[in-house]
Amino acid sequence: MSTSDRILLILHIGFAIFTLGPLTAATMSTPRYIRHRNATVVRYLNRTTQIYGAGTLLIFLFGLWLAKGELAHVWLSASMTLFIVALVLLLIVERDQRKAAKLLDEAGPASAAVAAAAPQAEAEAAAEAEDGGESGAAKTTGETPVAARPAAGEVAQVERGRIAAISGVIALIWLVILVLMVWNA
Repeated sequence: MSTSDRILLILHIGFAIFTLGPLTAATMSTPRYIRHRNATVVRYLNRTTQIYGAGTLLIFLFGLWLAKGELAHVWLSASMTLFIVALVLLLIVERDQRKAAKLLDEAGPASAAVAAAAPQAEAEAAAEAEDGGESGAAKTTGETPVAARPAAGEVAQVERGRIAAISGVIALIWLVILVLMVWNA
């Protein structure tokens, strides 16, 4: 390998690190902002995922060009296969981010009063459950029981869980690819 090829390979690895870092941070922090019902930040993280996802695709294509047709190496084939898997998973995460932002917009912001009263109400409900039933106040006033009220984080729970799980798998795949690239550089 010539000196210029080695420099290009080091730049390729460096750009991959500086692209995958923000991408991973954006995907892994999305569930927190879904839980806090912050649709603005979720949309921003979705846009960040789209931009850095395109950047990783460009880095992949640059890596293919850098390989110059020598794709028979096991570590290179494994890296490319893992990248394709991570890219498909990243598309699922991006779709779930969009869907979660839409659901958060439809649900509206969480009421500060409901969010502040939720821990106290949950404690009261737990105490009532130990006593064996609903309180007399809830029966007579017609209040909605605490268990039936939507909690502050119940919007887009499926998307939040899926994003959390898949982004962890994607981060692990990026780490394996990085180790393969650095080990064989």
